[in-house]
Amino acid sequence: MKKILVPVDFSECSEYALEVASNLAKKHDAEIIALHMLGIPDTVLTSSNSKEMLEGMYYLKLAEKRFKEFLDKDYLDGITITDSVYSYKNFNELNAVAIENEADLIIMGSHGSSGLSEVFVGSNTEKVVRNSDIPVLVVKKETKNFNAEKAVFACDFAEENINAFNNALKLLSTLTNAKVKLLYINLPGQNYRSTKEIDTRVHNFLTKADALNLLDQVDYYNDYTVEDGIFNYSNKVGADIIALPTHGRRGLAHFFAGSISEDLVNHSNIPVVTFKL
Repeated sequence: MKKILVPVDFSECSEYALEVASNLAKKHDAEIIALHMLGIPDTVLTSSNSKEMLEGMYYLKLAEKRFKEFLDKDYLDGITITDSVYSYKNFNELNAVAIENEADLIIMGSHGSSGLSEVFVGSNTEKVVRNSDIPVLVVKKETKNFNAEKAVFACDFAEENINAFNNALKLLSTLTNAKVKLLYINLPGQNYRSTKEIDTRVHNFLTKADALNLLDQVDYYNDYTVEDGIFNYSNKVGADIIALPTHGRRGLAHFFAGSISEDLVNHSNIPVVTFKL
């Protein structure tokens, strides 16, 4: 890991993300790219209307000033930090910025008032998760020493998840060296599968992923919804981080091949990292 991108809006939640980024940067001798997305189109900054242009420049300079104050943290000492103010039309451009800067990971803070509520509900975080080709780690609370020892990767073990699965294992081993539990949520009704059916599904998945050595790390958990199952299981085993695949379409409802609601993260203080299929 060489570069970590941290979108900053100067909030307390941004500082949570920045602190986690600093912890990882020190471990991996990585650079932090602190980015403020300023909602002023470039056309305003180059406008022939002098008043409009001056107003745009004022907000640009104000953001640069706030950056200097925001990045004045003891825990950032010794870390290479690049700060940048980027004007955008909508928040989706952050993916292009991340790719242009060759970032390995995006870390964002959540403004959720209860757990990670509203993280993926019409927020800028949702836009980033939905459009990012790069893994996105969402944190909600202050974590001075980010050192996850237990990770949960949850999916339905459909073949389309193999790429996200491999990327998750690679990043999680880089981030934390955490022991990863692979989780299948079994549901009642028409989505119910017998133990034998799940065994076959998981075995086929891990065979195609060339990861049969992880077979003994798979757990099945029964619950009424996928989101409740992931939440309840993760709390039961004391998980420090939850990893999820995403289709990159709108909302958390498309993180899996089936249906899953935003409720998964509504009451969770556990960091969530997403991987695009």
